Amino acid sequence: MSKASIFTRGLLKENAVFVMLLGLCPVLGTTTSAINGLGMGLATTFVLLMSNIVVSLIKGFVPDKVRIPAFIVVIASFVTVLQLVMQAFTPGLFAALGLFIPLIVVNCLILGRAEAFASKNNTLDSILDALGMGLGFTFALTLLGAVREVLGSGSLFDVKFMEGDGMLVFVLAPGGFFGLGFIIALLNIYKRKQEAKAKLQKVEINPIKK
Repeated sequence: MSKASIFTRGLLKENAVFVMLLGLCPVLGTTTSAINGLGMGLATTFVLLMSNIVVSLIKGFVPDKVRIPAFIVVIASFVTVLQLVMQAFTPGLFAALGLFIPLIVVNCLILGRAEAFASKNNTLDSILDALGMGLGFTFALTLLGAVREVLGSGSLFDVKFMEGDGMLVFVLAPGGFFGLGFIIALLNIYKRKQEAKAKLQKVEINPIKK
């Protein structure tokens, strides 16, 4: 697989949220606004990137029987660093995201990439994989947060552009399910149209011989 493919597949084709449905707890819990979604996505990307780097470097020294606990210790160490940095420099965002920051330790996306990719590939490929998956995750959270904020509060990135309140349901927990469902449905419609278009072009290029 090429370096470009390793990086780009996590952006949309194998997006952790829209395609693989991984890490949905923070996706639904923190996307009440676009800025919260962006902050959570970047925080997860940081931990994913650093843990992938370390796991790819130590994979040859960790016995198979203890590799999962070892990976969790690595992930937990970077989550602790992230917590301290956010408390010091972004206390407002840290308070808004609350319990979901320490819960990054058990995010199945991070442990899954450590086990499925970083433990079997070199450091450069692991960095590209983490960046692609992390940015795809950040894009998904920011998009869902933006949709919920626009429909629920009439604002975007805390900038109010509509008077009055929006639809309250999008600010509440059910709004996360509704918003995510609609986005996935739209992406699937787009994907099927692209596949149908590709098949049509293939038939036109190679017409069936009578």
